[in-house]
Amino acid sequence: MGQSVGSGLWKKAIKFGTDGWRGTIAADFTLERVDLVAPLAAQVLDETYGATTKNRVVIVGFDRRFMAEQFAQVAAEAIARTGYDVQLSDDYAPTPALSWIANNLEALGASVLTASHNPGQYLGLKIKAGFGGSVSGDVTKKVEAKLDTPAPAADTPGTITTFHPKDTGYFEALREYVDIDAIQTAIAQGKLTVFADAMHGSSAGGLARILDTDQVKEFNGDRDPLFKGGAPEPLPKYLQPSLDAINEYGKANPDQLVVGLVFDGDCDRIGAVDRHGTFLSTQKLIPILIEHLASRRGMDGEVIKTVSGSDLMPKVAELFNLSVYETAVGYKYIADRMLGVPTMIGGEESGGVGYGTHIPERDALLSALYILETVVKSEQDLSDLYAALQKRTGFDSAYDRTDLPLADMATRDRLLKRLANDPPTEIAGQTVESCQTTDGYKFRLTDGRWLMIRFSGTEPVLRLYCEAATLDDVHATLRWAEEWAIA
Repeated sequence: MGQSVGSGLWKKAIKFGTDGWRGTIAADFTLERVDLVAPLAAQVLDETYGATTKNRVVIVGFDRRFMAEQFAQVAAEAIARTGYDVQLSDDYAPTPALSWIANNLEALGASVLTASHNPGQYLGLKIKAGFGGSVSGDVTKKVEAKLDTPAPAADTPGTITTFHPKDTGYFEALREYVDIDAIQTAIAQGKLTVFADAMHGSSAGGLARILDTDQVKEFNGDRDPLFKGGAPEPLPKYLQPSLDAINEYGKANPDQLVVGLVFDGDCDRIGAVDRHGTFLSTQKLIPILIEHLASRRGMDGEVIKTVSGSDLMPKVAELFNLSVYETAVGYKYIADRMLGVPTMIGGEESGGVGYGTHIPERDALLSALYILETVVKSEQDLSDLYAALQKRTGFDSAYDRTDLPLADMATRDRLLKRLANDPPTEIAGQTVESCQTTDGYKFRLTDGRWLMIRFSGTEPVLRLYCEAATLDDVHATLRWAEEWAIA
């Protein structure tokens, strides 16, 4: 008690991860801490990008979590107090919409109150730059470095004005990237049925607005800060009722194209569902999108993937002579690359996909439109499109990942030391052929499978990823990794 917000104790708790600072509401993430961090973020945005932006405006927005509006109001007031003008959203909005608004207004950047796909007890703060994407780790480190010295109040405070996110032009802008008429016609003629699971998040109503139709069948469009006791993450374990409903509809309507689209809490991650209720992660969607953008849209540019992305991505890229670049896990690394090279698509295994024609930001609504365009133009189900790519490349695989909680950070440190000094030479009965250390440890084995072991930077959690020829091989490899860690 009595500890000041700028002291070392608080500083340890405020740490930015792959995209933002997150914490448990009322314990780690408090109004007092937001009042500290938000103006420091604005200050660093100004120091980093101020020379190239046309104004000193910071966009502030929020998702649909518990007290998100109140946290956003505190952030706006704190930023204005230190001399920056604030445009504050008067309603929830997708995070990529707020990034787009910052870019469209040539602002310093945006502060978004969201915990993305985390469970309901969390809230967080994402910092977006005026170019329309996440800031780099160097920028967030500068924010962390300032935590001991709260931003001083300005002699002349900034102003706070509000805006309505649906009136900014963002939804209309997305229509321009696809053949919106073809999608709308397919829906109107009963050839295509679209389901959307908003997971109680900020995508709610967005797809129907873009498509200008009341025919989108939306699940979980209401606000539920507890997310039915789960998390707003596009994973099958949180989606079973939606998967069952889509499967039943597909059975009853065999002559229709049926697509399900799943959005995370702040609408920057996506998953999809085929007509049989089968979930497709971005490990499958990105290869499908590469083929569509290259063959039907004639787009080119680099394909950017994270180290945890499927090996099918470069194999499909090779079909169209597209170069591939691999980054560490975290969309900020993809965004940084997108700023420097002509890019067709950049994506990560956890659901984030962005496009070189758009801002350097993962945008689930734009991905949804491209997925719908793919299905309409090909007149094929998503899983059929994926199977065709596997056949065309001669590459069949299965993938899964798991998160293993560790006892404490000391256990994490011991495992890190073990990997560095005594890495395994055999995994699940297979000899290790190579080890890549771009982000964690990615072991390639003799039969072509790979296992990636990576640690959370902010909590004692071990992240395990595997791709292999069969799902049985994947699960056997993940079990081996869990046993290795526990031993």
